Amino acid sequence: MPEKGKLYLLPAPLGPNAIHSLPQYLIEQLHQLEYFIAERAKTARHFIKATQPSKAFSELQFSELNKRTEPEELKEMLDPALAGHDIGLLSEAGCPGVADPGAKIVAMAHKKGIQVIPMVGPSSILLALMASGMSGQQFCFHGYLPAKKPELGKRLKQLEQQSARFKQSQLFIETPYRNGALLEEAFKSLSGGTRFCIAADLTLPSEYILTQSIALWKKTKLPDLHKRPAIFILEAEGVDRN
Repeated sequence: MPEKGKLYLLPAPLGPNAIHSLPQYLIEQLHQLEYFIAERAKTARHFIKATQPSKAFSELQFSELNKRTEPEELKEMLDPALAGHDIGLLSEAGCPGVADPGAKIVAMAHKKGIQVIPMVGPSSILLALMASGMSGQQFCFHGYLPAKKPELGKRLKQLEQQSARFKQSQLFIETPYRNGALLEEAFKSLSGGTRFCIAADLTLPSEYILTQSIALWKKTKLPDLHKRPAIFILEAEGVDRN
């Protein structure tokens, strides 16, 4: 029986023209692989092409892992590793398994005794937290909040209360075309002293990061964030950031 291959977790750029954000050792490992699991094969091919691989694309094989993937398909994706081949797991953007369906295949790899190797690369969540000036000792990521305004306002108030109670930064995201609606509700629902960070287009030439109180945000002219990927962070007044 052949020695099992490894599952490499390969962070992807957070947007176009951001290959510079990837460490060289990640790109070198990427170029050694022939088998890939990705959320979208088309996006993965574009990313790999931008790194100027030596292998021809005809040598590369892609499996897609997304919300439509059936459980029985997951098992087949790891067959190359069981046959001795290394596999690369790619997210659409950022780190596999973090706010990403790749966690499913990582969990299955552990069950099958396949070594999992995470590699260094951009994470929008950590980059936003680093740049926010908010607490990095206690924080919680919530993914997407409710889209409808009554529920969204209620959820934002809950996060504000959770931030005060647990002394935590609260991180969340939104579908880029709804950024404006989220901000409108946040500025209406949150207390004036609550600090709020907008971190958009991280690592890209158009990067925008600003943290200030809700009271100041109400006086600030907002940049156009329509269809720009962003991370939002709130922190209740008085939270210790040490």
